[in-house]
Amino acid sequence: MKFKHILRRKSGDDTGEKRPEVPEGLVKKCNACKSAVFVEEVKKNRYICPHCGNYFRIHAYRRVEMIVDSDTFEEWDTDMEIQNPLHYKGYEDKIRGLQEKTGLKEAVVTGYGEIKGNPSVIAVCDGRFLMASMGEAVGEKITRAVERATKMRLPVIIFACSGGARMQEGMVSLMQMAKTSAALKRHSDAGLLYVSVLTDPTTGGVTASFAMLGDIILAEPNALIGFAGPRVIEQTIGQKLPKGFQRAEFLLEHGFIDKIVERKNQRDFLGKILSLHRADPGKMFLETGNLYWEEAYEKAFEGEENLEKKDAWEHVLLARDKARPTGSDYIENLFEDFTELHGDRYFRDDASVVGGIASFYGAPVTVLVQEKGKNTKDSISRNFGMVSPEGYRKSLRLMKQAEKFHRPVICFVDTPGAFCGLEAEERGQGEAIARNLYEMSGLKVPVLSVVIGEGGSGGALAFAVADEVWIMENAVYSILSPEGFASIIWKDSKKAKEAASVMKLTAKDLKKLGIVEHVIKEEELLTRENMGFVCERLCEGIKGFLLKYTEWETETLLEGRYERFRNM
Repeated sequence: MKFKHILRRKSGDDTGEKRPEVPEGLVKKCNACKSAVFVEEVKKNRYICPHCGNYFRIHAYRRVEMIVDSDTFEEWDTDMEIQNPLHYKGYEDKIRGLQEKTGLKEAVVTGYGEIKGNPSVIAVCDGRFLMASMGEAVGEKITRAVERATKMRLPVIIFACSGGARMQEGMVSLMQMAKTSAALKRHSDAGLLYVSVLTDPTTGGVTASFAMLGDIILAEPNALIGFAGPRVIEQTIGQKLPKGFQRAEFLLEHGFIDKIVERKNQRDFLGKILSLHRADPGKMFLETGNLYWEEAYEKAFEGEENLEKKDAWEHVLLARDKARPTGSDYIENLFEDFTELHGDRYFRDDASVVGGIASFYGAPVTVLVQEKGKNTKDSISRNFGMVSPEGYRKSLRLMKQAEKFHRPVICFVDTPGAFCGLEAEERGQGEAIARNLYEMSGLKVPVLSVVIGEGGSGGALAFAVADEVWIMENAVYSILSPEGFASIIWKDSKKAKEAASVMKLTAKDLKKLGIVEHVIKEEELLTRENMGFVCERLCEGIKGFLLKYTEWETETLLEGRYERFRNM
């Protein structure tokens, strides 16, 4: 009530009596909900409106303060001279005025800092300075920071915010897009991590250069992100844009960013990402001590030669059972610190593929699963595990990222087959699957695939061009579903049971054919509730796999994978 009373008396009352005004800077209006908020309260709340959750823009040094470990930030290139290449009238005076007003030399602050003890090179754009437009000085500061990071072999984190290219510097400004991108390419070629964090707004030439080149791209909630601004688009096409267009959530849905991270979680999240990328994939810290891979395999695959005899169709029904664990259940039970990454960077994020980075006994790994869903609603959202072209492209993006950072790849296969809808064909389903087969054959890191449910056709194989392929005892792996096979061979899908018996799709059949290396015994009807025993076996097996293959030379690894398929 006291706050409302102050606001009501700001400009006097209807008696004409002059009232004390609110001191300048004490309150401001939220541009989203229009509520008046105390400035100090907003600052304490990480510059977020306490009424509606709207994100206010943050000054660069405040951002550094919130993210970087105390007393570790060392600012670089503080006195860079700003040029006026077009001799634009009034530009130099404008710059001097902004320097005095903001305390900044330019629209970006760069330097070295640590996040949760992880050394990093950091750049933070500040929208108060000509809307953080990218002139020559901004491009130069970012490029120098990236170059130093490359020499120091450090990751780069850039908090992007910009209205785009700086008009007052013309083509010189535009060239900064190429310059910053080229520096980041060299940084990437050196095998180093770049994390881009998109804040409101990130538009124009910045979006079309360094902002969208991260190995991992994060965004703040509801941040405006796009190449052309909404007003320009509306004026160009003469149409009103839909609600939420070009917002962070829109980009996540359309596959262009990995994750939306709330401001309160950014420091912890970045710390985790940096830690996962600092760990050495070749060094495993196993609780079991000096374990040989042969011993681990012996524990994992005990009894695989004495599998229970079942009718082939019974295996199919068990593989499809709704109570059976899905890919996400295996992630939860086998790995630590799993961080899901989203999107194919082209069109959409396909929920039928869940992928990201995780830790396995201290070793960073990339995990990919085909996810059918745990209930009807979840299954519908994941298209019942039928992967679309963008799902395969997402998986390939993450596998190539794993290759860059020397992380082993572990895939869990569970799909009735690739999605065969009209839109899948329009977006190149065949090409997407073929590209996975092509690239996986040459991935320069160990690849393990485990068939945990249905392994249907090329849609499954696109996750199974691996050094070894394992299968759960009651999983199936086949050229097509039994229904499809019966329809093609006998023109009668009702003969699916008969088809299953001739397709040789059971674990025992596949082991005999040499299609899979090992079988994981299930012992009993497998459910989410009793999957612990199976996970213990898998855990031993994965330990053995990593101990075995992470020691191999790249040439030996690739030759072995080639020969595996060449001899089939």
